Amino acid sequence: MEQTNSSQPSGGAFSVNDFCHWAGIGRTAFYAELKAGRLSVRKFGSRTLIFKSEAERWLASLQHGRFQKI
Repeated sequence: MEQTNSSQPSGGAFSVNDFCHWAGIGRTAFYAELKAGRLSVRKFGSRTLIFKSEAERWLASLQHGRFQKI
């Protein structure tokens, strides 16, 4: 029997909780990204959905990290 990963969207969309788990961010950071216009969502009734393509676009738009020796 094949197991599914709960952090992967079924049907191509994440719930807010699943997106946060997938992206490794908290709900506060999620809503900050949404308010800043860097992330878009769709509503279906009371559900908030983030399409997988939008999640991947958002992730690709993040700045590259640079590490410095201390």
